[in-house]
Amino acid sequence: MKTALAPRYWGAHLLALVLVAAASGLGWWQYAAYQAQQEAEARDLTRAEPVALAEVMGPDDPFPAPSVGQPVAVEGTWVPGGTVYVEGREHDGADGYWVLTPLAVGGPDAPALPVVRGWVASPSDATAPPEGAGSVQGWLQPAEGTGVADVDRSDDVVPQVRTADLIQHVEQDLYGAYAVVDHDAAANAALVDADALEPADLAALPRAAGSTGLRNLLYALEWVLFGAFAGFVWWRYVRDLTRAPTEAAPSADEPEDRPVASSP
Repeated sequence: MKTALAPRYWGAHLLALVLVAAASGLGWWQYAAYQAQQEAEARDLTRAEPVALAEVMGPDDPFPAPSVGQPVAVEGTWVPGGTVYVEGREHDGADGYWVLTPLAVGGPDAPALPVVRGWVASPSDATAPPEGAGSVQGWLQPAEGTGVADVDRSDDVVPQVRTADLIQHVEQDLYGAYAVVDHDAAANAALVDADALEPADLAALPRAAGSTGLRNLLYALEWVLFGAFAGFVWWRYVRDLTRAPTEAAPSADEPEDRPVASSP
């Protein structure tokens, strides 16, 4: 090993280190670009034109997976008595609650879509829920189901937006989804002004297509392989330097020493 550490070999070691470091850095850069493109495409659906909720799903339909984050327009009647506060929600690094009020899609007794109106630091900070007819534009999200139990069903605080928990607070059926109010949409201006709540963050974003950023991902893999190859070449080089020299075999021009047979 002392032979490989001799000063005359430092240049080779430095070159190997530079190649591996460069390959690692470029590979990480390409992978970061791949992730950025995936996230950008996921957000694109949230910026799409809103469609009527009925075009996406009905009250008895399972959540359509491709519609995560789809902006929807919903009209109906507010169910203020079904307002709950979803705990454990962060906004700008602060822990707080989502303020959720169902909106019956149709008449007062029709199936309702839970609507997250905004975020508050404490339920006591929330304004009174809206009443009567209403319309909102929001991003469609699948109902949650992390398995966290609601330990106290007598209050208005729930651990997640789960249909089994929300159904305890209303008299009608619920959609298997919920909507998060888009505070920047012009259609929600009156509601946002009346509520004076902070906007709630999306819990789920739509999935990007598998081909999004695929070229960057392949480039990242290529740089990883190049770095691994450079490391392998360096390892072979060091191994050859530190290998113990073997005895030289006799040359063909040099006669081998043979025992001379004694005469009888």
